[in-house]
Amino acid sequence: MARIDLARRAEIGRDRRAKTRAQLLKAARALYARRAIEAVTIDDLVKEARVAKGTFYAHFDRLADLQAAVADELMQTFDGLLPPLRQTLADPIDRVAAGSAAFICKALRDPAWGRLAACGASALSAGSAVRTNLTEDLREAAEKGRLHPMTAELAFDVVTGIVIQVMRAAGQRRLSPAKAPAAVEAILRAIGIAARESHAIVDRILPGSGNDAPTFGA
Repeated sequence: MARIDLARRAEIGRDRRAKTRAQLLKAARALYARRAIEAVTIDDLVKEARVAKGTFYAHFDRLADLQAAVADELMQTFDGLLPPLRQTLADPIDRVAAGSAAFICKALRDPAWGRLAACGASALSAGSAVRTNLTEDLREAAEKGRLHPMTAELAFDVVTGIVIQVMRAAGQRRLSPAKAPAAVEAILRAIGIAARESHAIVDRILPGSGNDAPTFGA
């Protein structure tokens, strides 16, 4: 009798599970690109993924869990974009503006991404590079008196709240690309940056400003 390789069997099981989970995530991305997120059902997903309905429940307890997984996947891909961008900017408020613009511009170019990212961004995990970097930038700005009288904690909620709403509007195609600079200026004004300075910062960091601005949301 052939000896059963339990380790190999377990490895095959993990690979199979990872493959079916990836199928579900791929199906979700495809459907969300074509329809409103709330219009997609579990039946739609398993049909698109070509798996049994029980397979869905082997990976996710509910539809919201799958949506969160896809959103988290998208946010992680964006985590890799921001660190190089931050290294080119010495001023913490410039970095806040650039990060906000990156999300907004990406959502404007890819509305399906914007819709989904807006759903997941409100629950940014503690380990997210986006959350860590924004928190660090706002604390540095607060220490330099740039946010007076707002605290870094409150500024974080203000920045993420506006960015999420703008991404949602972009995802619903209610925001034109021409409005991106105004949206970023609104974020800076909301955390206490004066109008003249906000305008100058946006002119510096947004693509098409006439300066050597970084390319956002590649």
